[in-house]
Amino acid sequence: MRMRDFLRSKCPSLFREYRASRLLFNGHLQTAYSAFGDFSAVDRVVYDRKLIRLVDGGTLSLDFTPHEDERHLPDDTPIVVAFHGLTGGSNEAYVRSIIAPATAPIEEGGLGYRAVVVNFRGCAGTPVTSEQLYHCGNTDDARQALMYIAERYPHARLIGLGFSLGANVLVRYLAQEGHESRLVAGCALGCPWDLHSVSYKLSNGAWLDRMYSRTLAHNMATLIKSNAHKLANNPKLSEALPYLLALPSPTLWDFDRYYTFEERAQGAPCTFQSPGDFYRWASSHTALADVRVPLLAVNADDDPIVRDLPVDVGGNPRVALVVTRGGGHLGWFASQDESAQRTRWVKKPVLEWLRAVGEDLVVSLPRGRELYTDGEFISEEGRPDLGCKEVEGGGKFSGETLRIEGLVSGF
Repeated sequence: MRMRDFLRSKCPSLFREYRASRLLFNGHLQTAYSAFGDFSAVDRVVYDRKLIRLVDGGTLSLDFTPHEDERHLPDDTPIVVAFHGLTGGSNEAYVRSIIAPATAPIEEGGLGYRAVVVNFRGCAGTPVTSEQLYHCGNTDDARQALMYIAERYPHARLIGLGFSLGANVLVRYLAQEGHESRLVAGCALGCPWDLHSVSYKLSNGAWLDRMYSRTLAHNMATLIKSNAHKLANNPKLSEALPYLLALPSPTLWDFDRYYTFEERAQGAPCTFQSPGDFYRWASSHTALADVRVPLLAVNADDDPIVRDLPVDVGGNPRVALVVTRGGGHLGWFASQDESAQRTRWVKKPVLEWLRAVGEDLVVSLPRGRELYTDGEFISEEGRPDLGCKEVEGGGKFSGETLRIEGLVSGF
């Protein structure tokens, strides 16, 4: 079945017009409401956090829901594996807006699935235990998180769900793994695609563009400042940190001149000559042709952060890109009655997609390279430098109550 026919059959909401909330009539207002609106009373999710230590000493936090003590699910229940935005986490309202209904019991109108949010190093209260953080081109942390999840639930379908930067990571992972992807399908929301275009245009555009750029850079700078004592052990970062911390109001381009393009990354040059070189390497729009599982991507045509979209999807029949008229960056707020709570239009089509690929897609399990335990670490064949193990910490918490001081939400 062709992708369009599959979507028309299984995701009818995608073919109905999205109409933005009348008071949030452009992309800036949608994006601002996503960042500053109060969503503490909706989409409440109770997580059970597991900490995993990676071979290089770094730590990820994996937030599972529902808690196994509260609801028993069969071992083959599909699992939504979510990757958050730039400095976000499982607490973000845009994440909870999908995770809450996806994991709600079927008798309450939910899908009855499991979900796990992969919190990157330093995000959502994850401890920084190595001299490395993360970046938009790094897929190895996602890869190692999936090793842990697949080892824990070998009979379950894993479905990727990425938001903004997390969507970029998801698409790159799917392309790199090809037929060996542990994820049976993916959904990318608000993916930035061409990172060079995003950073350059925001950092060199009008004052409003530069405001977004500075907000994103501020979030990353806040994360780095709070972990500077640990990151200073990185020889390259130790030279860059004084300059980075001294910048009064950096843009993304300024920020990455001192930080991101210095990163070493698997399959990339050891160093990048400019932020532009790094962004071109880390972008996901050039990787679409290599994706080998069904991938649904949704972007808004008035997203103030993401301007250039890969409308040809790399000529890949497995990929569908849906572009809505309006919605901003990770917003898509709509309401029939402006006095009522605004809801995210994107929720319904995404849930339809998750149900379709979780229940109707024909797949064989297990997927991915063979897993093995080498001493304490879970690893996979052919990648001895990657692996993970569970360590003490974590526990049960409510996602809407987690607040990270100094960060602007919604990105």
